[in-house]
Amino acid sequence: MSKNPHLWMRAECRPSERRAPLAPEDAARLVARGAEITVEESAHRVFPLADYAAAGCRTAPEGSWTGAPGSAYILGLKELPDDPVKLTRRHIYFGHAYKGQTGAGELLGRFTAGGGALLDLEYLTDDTGRRLAAFGYWAGYTGAALAVLHRRGRLRTPLTPTGLDALNARLEESAAGDGADDRALVIGALGRSGRGACDALARAGIEPTRWDVAETAELDRAALLGHDILVNTVLMHRPAPPFLTPADLDGPRHPAVIADVTCDVTSACNALPVYTELTDWDRPVRRLRDGDHPADLIAIDNLPSLLPAEAGRAFSAELWPLLAELDGADRDVTDPVWARCLAAFDTAVAATGADAGHPDHDHDGKEHADAH
Repeated sequence: MSKNPHLWMRAECRPSERRAPLAPEDAARLVARGAEITVEESAHRVFPLADYAAAGCRTAPEGSWTGAPGSAYILGLKELPDDPVKLTRRHIYFGHAYKGQTGAGELLGRFTAGGGALLDLEYLTDDTGRRLAAFGYWAGYTGAALAVLHRRGRLRTPLTPTGLDALNARLEESAAGDGADDRALVIGALGRSGRGACDALARAGIEPTRWDVAETAELDRAALLGHDILVNTVLMHRPAPPFLTPADLDGPRHPAVIADVTCDVTSACNALPVYTELTDWDRPVRRLRDGDHPADLIAIDNLPSLLPAEAGRAFSAELWPLLAELDGADRDVTDPVWARCLAAFDTAVAATGADAGHPDHDHDGKEHADAH
């Protein structure tokens, strides 16, 4: 069986998405192992196309993945464009379609209609359920950084991509001004995303309160509401009592800035059901409550793209060894990690009542957010 996959890295259709799932240096490693890699042109990607060409990749026009060979894996990060309606190939990206999110049924229907498959990056796990490739640390870092900068009146909008040194300089500068006594709470502090959030807050001169599974098993709501900044990094896989409710925001004491790194807004598993729409780079902050006790929300679903080079390289370093285990032109998915990923797709499709109906399908609590 061939172990030389054809990976076709598409351009991201979201203008604010500058990351790539595979960095040029890691593409070179895969090419050296026999993989064929095609990289589309992109006006937004942080890594130059010339670097991929130098690594031995082929190049192709933006959006040409629709004409890629049927055996190719279409590799990306965020959402696909609306066309084509029928998806006929194997796609690797964050689909956000397995927990009843808005549009999930429509997306899965596109795969079943075309006989394709979604190998969702969120479900690349080991046999204990631990994520093997994730943007979590940088999602937590940037989410907490935006929260503290906004709290201190130093958030520049619209947001633009930056580098870690520049962001850290702004955090350190903010520590010398108003807000040095701000109290911040990170929920999910022991996970990758939570660790990133704590590190950003420390850079801003705040020693955060750190909660994880033990502290949320029986939530001390009064203690939660006593903080000025709340950073949620917990990804729920089943409904559970929420950490914060709309009624909490109606009272006189609650966090003034809420950063929801998880961004599970349209899912029944949402731990912060105090908002109904995400925020974005143009308007990163939304006012949830006015008056004497205002509450502001930051909920951006591609936070790591604010640090595209650092986040992209870190993710690529974890992903490329997994990509090396993909099968080539053969339709079976044999590697256990990718087989689990495909099984998650099968389960989601079955829940919709549809049959995927293509050859790839002939096989027998609570976690820390690794936001994308």
